[in-house]
Amino acid sequence: MAGVKRFEDLIAYQRSAELRDLVYDLTSSGAGLADWRFRDQIRDSASSAPRNIAEGFGRYSPQDFRRFVTIARGSLAETQNHLAHGLRQGYFTPADYERARTLSCRALAAVSGLGRYLKGCKVR
Repeated sequence: MAGVKRFEDLIAYQRSAELRDLVYDLTSSGAGLADWRFRDQIRDSASSAPRNIAEGFGRYSPQDFRRFVTIARGSLAETQNHLAHGLRQGYFTPADYERARTLSCRALAAVSGLGRYLKGCKVR
């Protein structure tokens, strides 16, 4: 993580935050807006990933950080589940779904890579 001074510098955080912002945009209007339970759940899971990466970064311990990264990974998978459900319910257009799904896969790949890196870090 050479050159990383803030959690915002992490690609995993950047991709997760992009997904969060897209989910908020997609649920700000349209049919999904009326289903407040769905809207709140997908927004919470999408917000959880960058939130956990930020919190883990602040823990300073690679093992602690890795635990939060694992939680972020689960939140991204949960977001993917909500995206698929939203597509089936007609809350998202196929194009919007594909854009969000692609971004979620990119975020998952970055978060998984960060987790692998942290697993290899030695305890001081």
